[in-house]
Amino acid sequence: MEKSKIDHMAGGKFKLGRKIGSGSFGELFLGVNVQTGEEVAVKLESVKTKHPQLHYESKLYMLLQGGTGIPHLKWFGVETDYNVMVIDLLGPSLEDLFNYCNRKLTLKTVLMLADQLINRVEYMHSRGFLHRDIKPDNFLMGLGRKANQVYVIDFGLAKKYRDLQTHKHIPYSKPD
Repeated sequence: MEKSKIDHMAGGKFKLGRKIGSGSFGELFLGVNVQTGEEVAVKLESVKTKHPQLHYESKLYMLLQGGTGIPHLKWFGVETDYNVMVIDLLGPSLEDLFNYCNRKLTLKTVLMLADQLINRVEYMHSRGFLHRDIKPDNFLMGLGRKANQVYVIDFGLAKKYRDLQTHKHIPYSKPD
C-alpha cells in the first residue's frame, strides 16, 4: 500500500509519515496534525478490501468516546482509494512490553494492568458491546503523562450484544 496514493495528507490536515504497523486490516502510519504539530496514528484500509471494517470501527470509537482508556477519534473519511481513520498516537502494546521485560512482570505490574484491563472491558460491556478480539496486542500504553494508562484498540470485530434501551441481550444470529 503506497501512502503516496492518498497524497501524503488525510482530512486536509493530517500529514502521513513512516509506517508503524500493519495487519489484516491494512496499514498504520505515524501522522502529524499540520495545524497543531500533534502526532497521531493514521490507519489506512483499501476501499477495495473484501471485508471493510474501518468505517464500522470509527463508529465504535465515536460511541465509546469519553471512556477512560479509549483513544480519541480525530477524523474518519475516504481519501483516494483508502478509508482513513485518525486516532491518538499511543505507546507500546502489552505484548511489546511483556517481551521487553523478558516475559516476566512483577505482581504489582500484573495487578495494575489487570485492574485497568477489567475496567476497559467492563466499560465496553456497559455500552452494550463485546470486543471479541481481546489479546495483548490490542491494549496499548499511553504516552507522556498517560504512560501508565492502558488503552483498548481495534474494534473491527466488536459486536453489539445488548440493547441499551431494554437492557435485553440481543439473540445470536448466524452470519449470512
